[in-house]
Amino acid sequence: MMCPCGRGAAYADCCGRYHAGPLALQAPDPESLMRSRYSAFALDLRPYLLATWHADHRPAELEPPEPGLKWLGLDVRRAQMLEADRGLVEFVARSKLGGRAHRLHEISEFVREGGRWYYTRALHEPGQG
Repeated sequence: MMCPCGRGAAYADCCGRYHAGPLALQAPDPESLMRSRYSAFALDLRPYLLATWHADHRPAELEPPEPGLKWLGLDVRRAQMLEADRGLVEFVARSKLGGRAHRLHEISEFVREGGRWYYTRALHEPGQG
């Protein structure tokens, strides 16, 4: 199976290695974590999403995806390190639900603590101020 994140690699060799196995939860940089989180949304791996969400911003739980939701693709527009342990990733994630296409354009913040990268929050959606 090809990885949902769009890197063009097999799932097991791409985001799958961060979802399970010896490299679980060990994405090496913000972009890899962003891609692995997109793949986790596409595959409904809610425990992985919660485990890679920084405790200061993590919800208590994630609702299951809406029935019929289909993730269509991820476009990483920019990945930028701000400091040694802080980075940003700008992306567009496309999905379809009930015959309607949706786009999520977001700039997300990531931090590294204890050697692990975590998603903190969406800083903003471009065009939203």
